[in-house]
Amino acid sequence: MSKNYRILDLLRRGRTPLENHLIDGLVDGRISRREFVRHGSLLGLSLPLLGRIGMAAGFGAAPSLARAAGAAGATIRVGSSVPAAAIDPVTIADAGGLLVMQQVAEFLCIDGPDLVLKPALAESWKPNADGTVWTFALRKGVKFHSGGEMKAEDVIASIDRLADPANSSNALSVFTGILQKGNTKKVDDYTVEFHLDAPNGNFPYMLSSDNYNAVIIPASYKGGYEQSFDGTGPFKLEKYTPKVGASFVRNDDYWGDKALPDRTEFTFFTDIQPQILALQGGQIDIINQMPVLAGVAVLNDPNVDIISLKSSAHQQLHMHCDEGPTKDARVRRAIALCLDREKLAAGLMKGRSALGNDSPFAAVYPSTDTSVPQRKQDIAQAKQLMEAAGLAQGFKMTLTTERYLEIPEYAQLIQNWVKEIGIELELNILDQGAYYGDAVFGKSNWLDSAMGITDYGHRGVPNVYLAAPLKSDGTWNAAHFKNKDYDQLAASYIGALDLEAQKADAGKIQKLLLEETPVVFGYFYDYLTATAKGVAGVQPTAMSQLFLEKASKG
Repeated sequence: MSKNYRILDLLRRGRTPLENHLIDGLVDGRISRREFVRHGSLLGLSLPLLGRIGMAAGFGAAPSLARAAGAAGATIRVGSSVPAAAIDPVTIADAGGLLVMQQVAEFLCIDGPDLVLKPALAESWKPNADGTVWTFALRKGVKFHSGGEMKAEDVIASIDRLADPANSSNALSVFTGILQKGNTKKVDDYTVEFHLDAPNGNFPYMLSSDNYNAVIIPASYKGGYEQSFDGTGPFKLEKYTPKVGASFVRNDDYWGDKALPDRTEFTFFTDIQPQILALQGGQIDIINQMPVLAGVAVLNDPNVDIISLKSSAHQQLHMHCDEGPTKDARVRRAIALCLDREKLAAGLMKGRSALGNDSPFAAVYPSTDTSVPQRKQDIAQAKQLMEAAGLAQGFKMTLTTERYLEIPEYAQLIQNWVKEIGIELELNILDQGAYYGDAVFGKSNWLDSAMGITDYGHRGVPNVYLAAPLKSDGTWNAAHFKNKDYDQLAASYIGALDLEAQKADAGKIQKLLLEETPVVFGYFYDYLTATAKGVAGVQPTAMSQLFLEKASKG
């Protein structure tokens, strides 16, 4: 299609310089349509407007995401992991717990599988000129299950709880250095401003389903969430039994389209194999997350459908940068060069992953610089680096990690590969509780181990990965990596509002991390959800959430 400059000029009117620069990037071919839609949604441009601009720029109509509605009235049965602790929006940190909470409580916006932000409790949002203040317009007429209308005070209280260090909030990994308690301001009943510590070009993701703690609950909340499960969502609690399961029923007062299912039921399991048997035996309809190795039989079962989402989820191999043999960056690069990433993707992950290139910039991110060469296995170069570091004879070291998903097998592969350059790794594989400990330095095998592998769940933007495990003052900096150039580049990327500026910083970060290699990113794994044949309309996210309001059974 040809470009319609008359329509483009009309659509540009009233747009900010930042928005018009994004439109220029699409028209000139500097950014793709996918990048345009994703970044435009981040800046608060509506999806219909982005579609009209795309058509005027010569890209034709956007593909429809609409699905035919299934039959109403089903009971949808889900198998999931057992919540690890009491369910509380402030502290919840595990997949089983956040899945249950998300059934009743909602976010200001939703981060979809395509990383495009969609309005939910907020109808729109926009930054000021430098990205230090973001203004959100709230949806009117939204009712909590307890009866009150959601207004600005509820949003302010919900986010202040998460930003308050005194609350031991799990979301402090997101908000520390970005948003402080007291800096969420009311403009009017349906408008809220977020005054940030520094410019942040990706901030709406911090308030979306990407930050799973950031659900909006009443300002009056004082704790004891399991007694109320109060929220604004399309389902409301019927029954919750800790360690056993939960059930929900349709919320007929929901602000949006009413849910198709009459009920949803969640059964908690301590292991994946009983979930597989329950799915194959017809006791449940959905397994929320299906590991690759443990679920090989299900992945090839003709009676099961697999929903596969590309994600940024990964397992970081960290190495101490300030002591021991890995203090030398040449040794860290040598270890990284031992990995056969193609075999990891095809063998360990059965083709359900993308190659990692030793930085947080996964292929799913529009800001990733794809021109940076992919690191490949090179044992000869690894041996040269070991010799240059004075360690040609190798050394012994302990690799500590968690028993979760494919990590133990990943650790064994690394153990075998590094033998070729003389490194003898002793594996110390712990249950998750012992591995994470108190999750603070001095009280955590994760953060205190000289070498370790840690699972990191999906995020729609790389900000948390860039900050918490890699910045000099990062709360999860298990590698003890301290590099001023990196810190400045990460701050520049995080502060950039413009996609092309983000890409420029991303390329520099990717090259720096290939040189320093404090952390090895071997692969980014797909998020897999299994459903019985005939179950339709299920929308998982790679954050372990499961949206069931459009679910049906054939």
